[in-house]
Amino acid sequence: MTVHTPTRHVRRLSRKRRAALGAISLACCCAVAAALPSGASASPEAPRSADKKASAAAFADEFDGPAGSPVDSSKWQTETGDNVNNHERQYYTPGGDNAQLDGEGHLVITARKENPSNYQCWYGTCEYTSSRLNTANTFTQTYGHVEAKMKIPRGQGMWPAFWMLGADMGDVGWPASGEIDIMENVGFEPGTVHGTLHGPGYSGGGGIGADYSLPGGEDFADDFHTFAVDWAPDSITWSVDGNVFQTRTPADLDGKEWVFDKPFFLILNLAVGGDWPGDPDGGTTFPQELVVDHVRVETDDAAPPA
Repeated sequence: MTVHTPTRHVRRLSRKRRAALGAISLACCCAVAAALPSGASASPEAPRSADKKASAAAFADEFDGPAGSPVDSSKWQTETGDNVNNHERQYYTPGGDNAQLDGEGHLVITARKENPSNYQCWYGTCEYTSSRLNTANTFTQTYGHVEAKMKIPRGQGMWPAFWMLGADMGDVGWPASGEIDIMENVGFEPGTVHGTLHGPGYSGGGGIGADYSLPGGEDFADDFHTFAVDWAPDSITWSVDGNVFQTRTPADLDGKEWVFDKPFFLILNLAVGGDWPGDPDGGTTFPQELVVDHVRVETDDAAPPA
């Protein structure tokens, strides 16, 4: 995928069922995802709740603005292109074609089964369009509480994600840059999300992570949910709606290098199809939307952002 940024991006080629793929050149994303071991169910509330008064905003986007407006370009940049590495089916379009504010305090990333601009993908004329946004040139952060409140799409072949990449990606490549997948969902698991770490020696099918499932057979597409990590030196904790479902430390890496004590940037995207989620089928309806209420990054006052 070609992106308008000097940073090369790599995204996940997730799970045992998917082979690890290499990164592509230029300022591009080779989506590489995680092996996602079965994770835990809901457990204690995320630890930050007791420390709210000690936090300070490092980044916030509440997506306020008139309906039809594009995202704030001082906070987000829009990537464009397709992604052969995961065999995704969408073309990420420029500007506000597939990512707009709705006038009610939300960002809406829309996946459509259409291609009015005759975009070309790795498999020929693209069948779908969508959007992918990042903060590579506008915001990076080391440590803190990182969260997004979102309502995800539903349907076979949908693949929404909220994640982070090391800001030194252009210098060291992937997976040495590190990747923190805060939330991934694939449409054939409507009630489950995944959180994963990728780094040198534990990337692609060897990523370190877990999953979280809603109780009672609920689907994540039914309502908004808050997906977060609490990130500290040598520790990252994942939560959904305040429920912690995993914590990872260097002890989980069997001596491999921990690469998560440096600046990272944010990414939001909605992919269509690919090796992990599979392609849309006859039961998948379009358009599908990833609706984002807010993205916030807070840091402890005692530890200013890098």
